[in-house]
Amino acid sequence: MALSQAAAMVEKIIGHGGEATTEQNLSNPAKDPGKYADPSGEKMKALVWNGKNSVKVVETFKPAKIEDTDVIVKVTGSTICGSDLHLYHGAIVEMQKGDILGHEFCGIVDSVGPRISKVKAGDRVVCSFQIACGECMYCKKKLSSQCEKTNDNTIENIMYGGRTAGMLGYSHFTGGYAGGQAEYVRVAYGDVNLLKLPDDVPDEKGLYLSDVLSTSWNCVVDTGVKEGDVVAVWGAGPIGQMAAEMSFMNGAKRVIIIDGGPAAWRLDFVKSKIPKVETIDFTKLEKGESVVSTLKKMEHGGPDVALECVAGEYAKGWAHYFEMMLGAETDTSEIVNEMIMSVKSFGRCGITGVYAGFTNHFNIGSLMERGIRLIGNGQAPVHMYWEELLKKIQDGSLEPLNMVTHRVRLEEMDELYKRFNAREKGIQKVFVSTKFSFPPSPGAPQLTEWGTAEL
Repeated sequence: MALSQAAAMVEKIIGHGGEATTEQNLSNPAKDPGKYADPSGEKMKALVWNGKNSVKVVETFKPAKIEDTDVIVKVTGSTICGSDLHLYHGAIVEMQKGDILGHEFCGIVDSVGPRISKVKAGDRVVCSFQIACGECMYCKKKLSSQCEKTNDNTIENIMYGGRTAGMLGYSHFTGGYAGGQAEYVRVAYGDVNLLKLPDDVPDEKGLYLSDVLSTSWNCVVDTGVKEGDVVAVWGAGPIGQMAAEMSFMNGAKRVIIIDGGPAAWRLDFVKSKIPKVETIDFTKLEKGESVVSTLKKMEHGGPDVALECVAGEYAKGWAHYFEMMLGAETDTSEIVNEMIMSVKSFGRCGITGVYAGFTNHFNIGSLMERGIRLIGNGQAPVHMYWEELLKKIQDGSLEPLNMVTHRVRLEEMDELYKRFNAREKGIQKVFVSTKFSFPPSPGAPQLTEWGTAEL
């Protein structure tokens, strides 16, 4: 896409001024308590978007059941995700002040609508981050992230030629559903979007079935990692860490993980959990070397597979930095180009990090001439994988606690966002507790008290 075309599209999107295009506004019960708040008038604490680079914990109304298929869940565990930072930065369109954030959570069923039959009050459950109806063309194939019925946003349809499913706590661009960084959540189509957690899987493990585990697994299997492959992973955050571990689970003989800058400490962290992983700090390469040249030296022809677990928001070079500042593109192509150029001819490149719109300087020539397979892993279809991954947690072949470093209270989530955004050393994946949470399970981090401490 030419710069002028990209700029025009971005201007068109931004021109909506952050107003919701959905008919219902479900992101904040306080905006219409008569319709969206529980009739009891009970209040709850929730983390809301307060404008670019600003979030705060507020008191608002407990949500009501609106449809017969709704379930209200008392949240016993939530977390912060790298993709939450895109909302924090204002990089995702159609955010409104007061929107309740958070798309990964588990909890206890509080109450159910009259058409709910698979869960009942008191059940421990984890919720899929996407809202699926269970009945449309995609849902029948368990491709839950592409549900046709749960997101009526017109801008997403214009941009992408189709819509994703509605997503909890992820802007009006994906349906405007209130999220799980709160004490209560309304879950639409509760029979479809809630998975019961067995007694032998504590919250600190089951929570991550909501997104990070399914997303990482989808990244690996959808890109076709197989026995004997050499895999390069861009990004040593929680998704990258689990993608590296899962690549080995799927038979990879070598996994090389790339990161640097403020997040370089994560390379050592991941290696401490997965000793056989190899690392590249792109900020410490010798003069004249690049990520591409380094990978080619490490493996003849380059890796077989490249997995992108970072996102297109973070420009490395000045050209993309200024183009993104000027609205000439929404995402940088730098990492995708590194992947395409690094892999062997006929290699596979999978994109799991969030890319919201359009990019410039894309190396389509290398893609075509060398037969590279570029795969948009999409928003992972959680429903396709979460039962399988739950079994792996139960049999010990998958250990989510390897990525969990902290436990904090919901009341300190505004501080958590600041520290997570700064890539503060030692913070990988966090378990966020509420007044309904159980005590820490064996092997899980104990509570961290930050108070009002400054970075």
